[in-house]
Amino acid sequence: MNYRRKIIGTVVLSALLACVPRFLSQPPPQESAAEFNDSHFHLTNYIQEGISIRQFLDIMGTTTGRSVVFGIPLQQEWSHRVSGENAPRYYLDTDAPLYYYSFTDADIAMAYVSLRPEERARFDPMITGFNPADMYAADHIRRVLRTFPGVFSGIGEFTIHKEFVSSKVAGSVASLIDPAVDRIFETAEEIGLAVIIHNDADTPFASHERPPAYLDDMKALLRRHPGTTVIWAHTGLGRVVRPVNQHARMLEEIMTDPTMAHVMFDISWDEVAKYLVNSPESLKISADLLNKYPDRFLFGTDTVAPKDRQQYLKVYHAYDSLWPLLTKETRFQIRKGNYTRIFDEARRRVRAWETIQLSTQVGGLK
Repeated sequence: MNYRRKIIGTVVLSALLACVPRFLSQPPPQESAAEFNDSHFHLTNYIQEGISIRQFLDIMGTTTGRSVVFGIPLQQEWSHRVSGENAPRYYLDTDAPLYYYSFTDADIAMAYVSLRPEERARFDPMITGFNPADMYAADHIRRVLRTFPGVFSGIGEFTIHKEFVSSKVAGSVASLIDPAVDRIFETAEEIGLAVIIHNDADTPFASHERPPAYLDDMKALLRRHPGTTVIWAHTGLGRVVRPVNQHARMLEEIMTDPTMAHVMFDISWDEVAKYLVNSPESLKISADLLNKYPDRFLFGTDTVAPKDRQQYLKVYHAYDSLWPLLTKETRFQIRKGNYTRIFDEARRRVRAWETIQLSTQVGGLK
């Protein structure tokens, strides 16, 4: 009976693999002559509208080689009681709350699988549609991977502390000391998912006379999960979460700490660029730091559903004064190499986990 069950399981597994070739026939990524890979890109916005993935391909052209792709996990509620017929299009347009929107993951997956194999090779979709204050968030991540095998490479961008956003989210407030967040990181480590996390290092308009409000808790979280590949979005900065006087020192302390060797930083978002290049002094500090640690930073646009190529490339060109100050090796690593290293490995590990999961599911058939 066990032998017969094994034969049936093998046949069923073969049938399942044949039924989902568009998910599983992911061609190996290839390095291109593009100027950069994009480590931070939103296909949709806070009301779950955006551009099609084919429109994004046209915008990428040959300038962008590969890109992560994710939506925004939060939906802005349109409360007629609050704003009447004025439908909000951004979270600052209304006092109505935000809520988690899990369908974003299915939306991104279906956009991805609509592409030809050679087009899919240019994208690394990310899972974002989970509530980091919910212990079931890790289960959502696993469920998405089992539903859409061969698609996702990581999780994020997801948010813990974010200026003007965290306080608007309906339900429990996310926290760096919540066991639900530890469970998310543990799941990412087990599966091999890359993690992009947004967490402001400090509160808005903070006094620089005291340590950054969230820095110690963030460092403790990172140290608890040394096997998880983490990209800390925006180096912990925000629109009004400004660099402390020793922001570069804060980053360097993390990069020289062997317990946080798994932590990278992205320099995405035009709000971050304004801090890094706004004066000759800040430009020199930024260039010196990047040249000293070329394997720890990634470039990303953090563009949200751009309407055209000019809007998409705005952040890239915001760094036009920075790129010439970097060595050739540093420019390559930050704009392309680190992305390739991180997401090639994530693809490999996640596909291996999915194969085992699918095999186990079929083997358990009775």
